[in-house]
Amino acid sequence: MNFSGKTALITGSGQGVGEGIARALASYGANVSLAGRTLSKVQLVADEINSSGGSAIAIECDVKDLGSINNSITLTLSKFESLNILINNAQEVPLGNLLDVTDESFLNGWNSGPLATFRFMKSCYPHLKGDGKVINLASSSALRSDSSSYGAYAAVKESIRSISRAAAVEWGPDNIMVNCIMPLAKSAGMDWWMNENPDEANEFLKTIPLGKVGDCKDDIGEAVCHLLSDGMNYITGSTIMLDGGQAFLR
Repeated sequence: MNFSGKTALITGSGQGVGEGIARALASYGANVSLAGRTLSKVQLVADEINSSGGSAIAIECDVKDLGSINNSITLTLSKFESLNILINNAQEVPLGNLLDVTDESFLNGWNSGPLATFRFMKSCYPHLKGDGKVINLASSSALRSDSSSYGAYAAVKESIRSISRAAAVEWGPDNIMVNCIMPLAKSAGMDWWMNENPDEANEFLKTIPLGKVGDCKDDIGEAVCHLLSDGMNYITGSTIMLDGGQAFLR
């Protein structure tokens, strides 16, 4: 794979899956624009990519703010002069039983997830026309047989899938491909939970046919690079499970 000359904007790229995708894309020659709420985190990742011979910039971005979204796009174009790939990864997570989830928590989940994805896609659309690709982050939480404590989170993530499907259909004539992934990855939060709850973690691992939680770069990032490669140009409007076989998409 070779992404030389391509520019990717990745939200929530200071850690976890966003970081893993950014590092994978950079390793194949892409220019990567790292947008994150905490500048120090994305700056650290950008510095490490640049010191390894890659090309990256760090941008402080609050995805719940339209002005901040547009600024991140402007800075990306100013630095790299093009924008070919958009990865919508940032998301605040409204977990808890429905009676315990506050309006504020749900709205933060909505504004940082579906609304931010919607805004980024619309603002990037003129620059993606011709050969653009969008990957939006969904979640298998909506596929759980027991959805207690995941209802609000699943609702906002399923909204992202609906927006993605509509964009794939509407923007197909513009040669813009839009897909979702449902990753199961060893993020900082997942790593903490597994270390703090070893017995539960062992039981959880038994539900994954491949017997492990995916690495953010080597499992999730690499798969995303393949999905973004030229050999995958006939795939759009799809949701790809990256979870070691744990969930079954109906």
